[in-house]
Parts: sequence; C-alpha cells; structure tokens
Amino acid sequence: MRKILMATAASLVALAGAANAQPAKEVAAPGTIVVHLNGYLQFSVNAYGNSGYNDGTNYAMSTSSYKLSPIGEIGDVRLYPGFDAQTANGIWYGAQVELRTTTSYAGKGVNGNSANGYGAGNLYVRRAYGYIGTPDYGFIRFGQTDSAFDLLQRGVIEAFGDGAQWVADGGASNVFVAGGPATFIYADQGALYTSNKIVLISPAVEEPVLGGKFDAIVGYEPNSNGIKEGYAVDNSSLGANASSISGGSNARRRNTVDAMLDYGVKLDGFNTKASVGYLAGSPLGNLTGAQAYAPLGVFQAGLQTTYMGLTVGANLKAGHVEDGYAFDPKGGRPALGYSVGAAYALGPISVGTSFFDEQSSGAWTPGSTYARTLSQYGIAAGANYALAKPISVFVQGMYYHRHQPTPTTRGNAQGELVSLGTTIKW
Repeated sequence: MRKILMATAASLVALAGAANAQPAKEVAAPGTIVVHLNGYLQFSVNAYGNSGYNDGTNYAMSTSSYKLSPIGEIGDVRLYPGFDAQTANGIWYGAQVELRTTTSYAGKGVNGNSANGYGAGNLYVRRAYGYIGTPDYGFIRFGQTDSAFDLLQRGVIEAFGDGAQWVADGGASNVFVAGGPATFIYADQGALYTSNKIVLISPAVEEPVLGGKFDAIVGYEPNSNGIKEGYAVDNSSLGANASSISGGSNARRRNTVDAMLDYGVKLDGFNTKASVGYLAGSPLGNLTGAQAYAPLGVFQAGLQTTYMGLTVGANLKAGHVEDGYAFDPKGGRPALGYSVGAAYALGPISVGTSFFDEQSSGAWTPGSTYARTLSQYGIAAGANYALAKPISVFVQGMYYHRHQPTPTTRGNAQGELVSLGTTIKW
C-alpha cells in the first residue's frame, strides 16, 4: 500500500510565474505520494503618483469626477494544492493547481458582492496541470500551464521586492491607474500560461567539452482557451473547439507553438544559463477579423550568471507582438524589447534591480492618428529581509514612462511608487 504524506509546509512556492519551471518535485521513494497545500499571503502599503495621458486615458491623480488617494494598500492570497508521486517502477507523475483571490470594486471591502464579474467569486483557477515522465526520458505536461517561452526565460531578474514587479497580480504595481505599463518583455504572464496546452520537457543532455547540460521545451496550444472555457461564450455553439469567432480578436490565438533550447554550465564558481527560442501563433477570428492582424512571431534570447550570491542577466525579445502577447495590426512596426537586471543575496538580506525598454505599435492602427511607435521603459529596485524562512519584509521603488503621441496630445504617461510590504509563504 502506498504511503500518503501530508506535506503542508514542504517546498515553498515562489511568487513569479517562472518559479513553476520545475517539471516535478522529486518523491523520496517509488510507490510514494506527497500531497502539498502550499501558498502565500502578501500585503503592501504604497505611496504612488500617476500623470499624463496614454491611449486617450487620463492618468492624472484627479479629474473632474474623482480624486485618487496617493496612498494605496494592496495584497494577494494564493493557494497551491497538488501532489507529486512515483510509481513502483519509477515513473513520476502528479498534478498542480494555483488558486487566486478575485478582484472587487474599490470601497466594497469584500470579494463577493458584485454582479458583473468583479469579485463574483472568492477564488479562481490560474494554473491547473498534470505531468508524467522521468528525469531520464523527459516529462509531458498537460493543462493550463506555463510553456517553453516562460519556463526557459533567462536573464529576466524578478527575485527581489514583491517578486514580480511589472507582471504582478495583487503586487505593488497594480496600484497604478490602469495597472501601470503592459509589456511583452516578460514572458511569465497570464496571457501565455493561463491557456490549455501540451508541453514536452526534454531530459538534460550533458556535453563533454565543458560539462554543461542542454535541455529543451516545446509547447503546443490549439487555441487560447483555459482548462474549462468555451462553454460561456455569447454563442455557445462555438464552444471550446472554436476555430473562428465573429468580429476577430487581437488577443485570442490558435495553433500557437513555442520552443526553447537551454544550456547551463558551472565553471570556476560561475553558474551560467543561456536560452534561445521562438513563439509563433495565428489570430483567432473570421476572415475579416483575422486578416487585420499579423501572426505572432517572437524571438527570445536570454543569458544570466550567478557568482557568490550575485546574479546578473539580460533578455531580448523581438518580432510581431503587442503588449500582453496580443497580435499587432498588419502594417505595424515589429516590436523590440530588452531587460537587464541584477540581484544579490547574503544571508537573510537580498537586494535587486531591473530595467526594461521596449517599442511596439501600441495603439497605432492603419489610418489612426497615433504615432507608429509606442515607447516605454521602467525601472524597479528593492530589498528584502527574511525574518524567518517563511516570512520576509520588503521595500521597493518603481518608475515607468510611456510615449505615443497624437496630433493633439503629447502622449506621455508616467508613474512612480515606493512600497513597503511583507510576504508569508507556507
């Protein structure tokens, strides 16, 4: 009979999406199941400001109809139920789920009082996937999960402050009006990992010259539905297998494939990792809608190295893509973005900083009055102190700027904040 272990405090779950890169958690012995109920709670107090215009939206701290407080509190709770197991003949398998709290109207104070979907439920599924395989032969993931572009993203440094910076859900940047800048330079975002897909994770293959290891990941996503989507669309006959949708969309995808090749080596105290890959997908729409957008085609390359607690890295992405991994309009400029960052850990103290800069079509469409290029950049810096392994406090500063003018507006928007918070993991 299998021995079932309840491990509610095992394997602390990190904040960023890239933390889901491991294909499995090792189980001690064949015939064993380890059940997890990990999670985290994060809370922060933020002093911030917004100004300017972006995409026709006023980002000022006050308008004729409302005024925004310069002090905002925000937080998040997540649960990670799941299990990892091993059969008697050595095959690993398991399932993992990520549950998050929903949003609610400001000033309501509870999560379940809204009729239009904002706060209509207390928890929702963000990730839900199973896996099967072995370290020697590789793994298959299936479900609502991260794929190659996220799992092998190298050089994007987020392990400081609130742990997510510009792709936070419930993090400090969400206090910005409209949530701050959307980006494509960060692949660890819900636009990519909240859809149903099959992911093949190769075993590590050692090369004999430097003793490094190669591995690869390939993912296939038939469409951008989640694990139980397609039942509640306006026209239910479209369903989960829909190959077209009236009106077109610049966010819904079909036949998306991503692949990444990764190399890691340890030499003279340096732990270095480099990756390169490509993501491609087609717009989901009727003939008129789909023809308005260019297919997704994004190249990614990243490099990072760690030495004596210091990690530095850089990442580059380029191709036909918009923020949030939406499709850009045909005739739009190809996107280009990069990120550089560093983090240093010494005992209970860690510090870090990152900078991103990217250009894309933004709000431009054929015939519009917007300039052809949206330019945006952002910088974040933070420090953490671990009071104990499950609990830490952090301070974080952030600044961003966006620019895409029209004949009547300068098209500038910017925001800055200072955040003080705490994170508890279990």
